[in-house]
Amino acid sequence: MLIWKIKAADMAPQIVRTSLYSIASSKPKLLAVVTVVVLSLMVVPVILPHISDRSTIYHLLLHIISLIIAIFLGIVSILAYLRNGSWRLLFMMLGFFLLSGVETIYLFDVYSNVEDIVIPVVDIDLSHAIFLAMLTLFGIGIFTVSK
Repeated sequence: MLIWKIKAADMAPQIVRTSLYSIASSKPKLLAVVTVVVLSLMVVPVILPHISDRSTIYHLLLHIISLIIAIFLGIVSILAYLRNGSWRLLFMMLGFFLLSGVETIYLFDVYSNVEDIVIPVVDIDLSHAIFLAMLTLFGIGIFTVSK
């Protein structure tokens, strides 16, 4: 009986690894998992307090959907980078994660009623600076020559 328990315990990481591989290899499954995780994290603190205000809830849903897509594309680009290891994919991956950061800031701006986060030295919104960095990374990723 003890031998069976040890073997079952040894198989648990294998089962988890197989499940993660199954999710990562199927983009629709991966999108579904990202959607469920993001929505479950956003329901109580973000969506429910604004559920009765139509204009705000639509604006929030727009940013939540954008965040889901950005995170999904970031994960897909990580998987592509791990497969191929090219510099182009690395820059694209970083760009998608900066896009996720920008969408998080926009989402925070909408539901918190707090003024924009400003970089005081240059008096520029933080979201705009991150957006510029994201576009720069996408540009580098697109124009980098693969060898």
